[in-house]
Amino acid sequence: MATRRTPPAGSPGATPKAAGAQAAAIADALLREYGDARCALLHRTPFELLVATILSAQCTDERVNQVTPTLFAAMPTPQAVVESRPGDLEAIIRSTGFFNAKAKNIRGACALLVERFGGRVPRTMEELLMLPGVARKTANVVLGTGFGIRSGFVVDTHIHRLSRRLGLTEHDDPEKVEQDLCRLLPDHDWIQLGHSLISHGRRICTARAPDCERCPIASLCISRGLAPDAWKRKDTKRGASRAARTRPASIASKPRHARGRMAQGPGPSDTRDGQSRSGSSRRRRG
Repeated sequence: MATRRTPPAGSPGATPKAAGAQAAAIADALLREYGDARCALLHRTPFELLVATILSAQCTDERVNQVTPTLFAAMPTPQAVVESRPGDLEAIIRSTGFFNAKAKNIRGACALLVERFGGRVPRTMEELLMLPGVARKTANVVLGTGFGIRSGFVVDTHIHRLSRRLGLTEHDDPEKVEQDLCRLLPDHDWIQLGHSLISHGRRICTARAPDCERCPIASLCISRGLAPDAWKRKDTKRGASRAARTRPASIASKPRHARGRMAQGPGPSDTRDGQSRSGSSRRRRG
């Protein structure tokens, strides 16, 4: 007679306690390793962070940091952006890519900040989502890093990738990924864990060549030993079976067969909302 095994964390029969324990172990290890991680976008005020975050869609933080000193010297406030001459903003931010769409969003956001919020960046999710170019991802960055408000969990390209690789979620939609992370991880660590996951994704768990030998959480990772893009594919079950004895089970509760393939095309960049290839702004759900 076969022995009945305890369902692994993440399976339909797993208990919330088991899933929470594995997620807590991952969180503790990340905080120990990257406890001093900070937002890579240089900023002095919530307004500067908001603009920098919009600019960083489909652009590296390094490039944005090269552009923003000139931008904020010329246009230090929302009012200054609104009063700027046509073409001036576009000329400054051209090197960040999709500059026409980004300039339109920044001007629209600044106009609303002046007209409705007295020139100040609002401190609630609902109000931030009124601004052009801002979805939950950008709003969470501004609230968390700019104001220290734990409104939710930032889901950028790194956090999306690592959450799937680590088994913290089996969803592809950024909002559902955020819901899983908020459910599994303690809210008092959301902000720092976001920075820690991003740092880990940049330094160790990169998209093309994750360095599992140096990874401080390799023993907790369900993707150890699999191809770098296995988390994207529907056929990970076959690959996962080969390493099942050495890797913990997924924490997420959705059945593995329900995983969706990542949509092709430009993905989210770092901690920001993306722009469409045509140059027009595109709202991302995350």
